[in-house]
Amino acid sequence: MSIEEAARAILKSKRSVALTGAGISVESGIPDFRSPGGLWSKYDPLEYGHIGSFRANPEKVWQMLLEIDQLLEKARPNKAHEVLAILEQKGLLDAVITQNIDSLHQKAGSQNVIEYHGHNRTLRCETCGKIYSKSDIDFSRIPPLCECGGLLRPEFVFFGEAIPTRERHSAETAAMDCDVMLVVGTSGSALEKILEFIETETKK
Repeated sequence: MSIEEAARAILKSKRSVALTGAGISVESGIPDFRSPGGLWSKYDPLEYGHIGSFRANPEKVWQMLLEIDQLLEKARPNKAHEVLAILEQKGLLDAVITQNIDSLHQKAGSQNVIEYHGHNRTLRCETCGKIYSKSDIDFSRIPPLCECGGLLRPEFVFFGEAIPTRERHSAETAAMDCDVMLVVGTSGSALEKILEFIETETKK
């Protein structure tokens, strides 16, 4: 499908949805975890990324989690994130389904973001379920603990965990109900051209 065909499909659609993964955030300075130089080239995913590993040795896994946190804190939305937010603001994109935990879609201005794998904005107690802002946590003590004594963990999905029911249902519903789905890869250039064409057409 050409840029023009994609843009016209979006303009004519009743419901458009975007699907994004690690590729969209590479230009924001977050390497694809599975690519050379990515997180899993440094840390064994089963040793550090599995929920069983976290529960067995939280101090060890939290060393990796702190590295992820520093990486995500420095990242900023790129043009692809911004274009998707603009399309939503124009009423041409109903939702973004993302596998990413970096919150860059929200930082770019997207409102309806379905975070399939969760996010890194807050922490949750493994025991009582209490939610904490990261600003309220003293990270000089690792692993951080809840006031009840339970382990605190990011609110994203580890290997070995199920996708949260609400997010899975929302993503499936959005995917089944849409008549156009944008699958966004590693470059935002195509999205920029689609937006340019749409803006030209709507000015006529």
